Amino acid sequence: MYKFTLSTDSTCDLYSDFIRENDIKFVSLTYTMEKGGKMTDGLDAFTDYSQYVDFYKQLRDGGFSRTSMLNYESHLSHFRKLAEEGAKDVVHFTISSGLSPTVTVAEKAAADVKKDFPDFNVYAVDSLSATIGQGAEVKAALRLRNEGKTAKEAYDYVVEMQKHLQYAIFANDLYYLKRGGRVSAVAAIAGSVLQVKPVLSFTKDGKLVVVDKVRGMKKAFAWALEKQEKFPPVEENRLIWVVHTDAEEQANELAAMVEAKWGFKPDVSIMGPVIGSHVGPGAVAVLWTSKEERQD
Repeated sequence: MYKFTLSTDSTCDLYSDFIRENDIKFVSLTYTMEKGGKMTDGLDAFTDYSQYVDFYKQLRDGGFSRTSMLNYESHLSHFRKLAEEGAKDVVHFTISSGLSPTVTVAEKAAADVKKDFPDFNVYAVDSLSATIGQGAEVKAALRLRNEGKTAKEAYDYVVEMQKHLQYAIFANDLYYLKRGGRVSAVAAIAGSVLQVKPVLSFTKDGKLVVVDKVRGMKKAFAWALEKQEKFPPVEENRLIWVVHTDAEEQANELAAMVEAKWGFKPDVSIMGPVIGSHVGPGAVAVLWTSKEERQD
């Protein structure tokens, strides 16, 4: 019998079979794809790899994807269902507060559910990240849950772990970042002409920022390995994870380079539609944990 219930919103980008097999409670964000004057609502709950590929194909074909935060009503419904099922202590992960005020909404909804279920407690974790960064934290909490740790122990662990997550995120096209206000229009045009790949990371307060620019993916991957030299991956509970936005060949290339250097094969997965809407197709990122704290 677990000592706490593990829960997350869909921006963790964990595959549906992993969520189901590990009894992780899951609440989905939504997106709206605009293409050819037609609006189509979608749920961030893909169950097949082809759905991810199709999403990025729509973006490449001129589609425009809008996303919205997970609102109060969705959180309230999610937490109330958990309480009604008998959950007591819940560790729930949200997208970074540097990208959305979701964690505050989650805390309010949890407090309102607690009025009717006094024994219901939610430890809302601001992941200060998204996609595989958030997913890595969920996986760490899963390991602790399975080891019999309490909700408080898991919460304290992942909050400390956040400081040691290292990111190297390479977008293929500055257009999507410009649209999200991450880079200027002038920089986006110049970058497209010069084939510049923006290098992004999460700051300590969970904001996604451009930290460098390199010309071409080969130099981008070299940049990632140089950062790993500076902040080497830890061996205990080793985690190295590569994610892409329909750039599987390049992601596998980076994973092979990492494996050759560190003797450890990274997980490789595809990014979901919510964060993928803002990064755009053709992006590749790598995440790992280091002994040193992140300096970005």
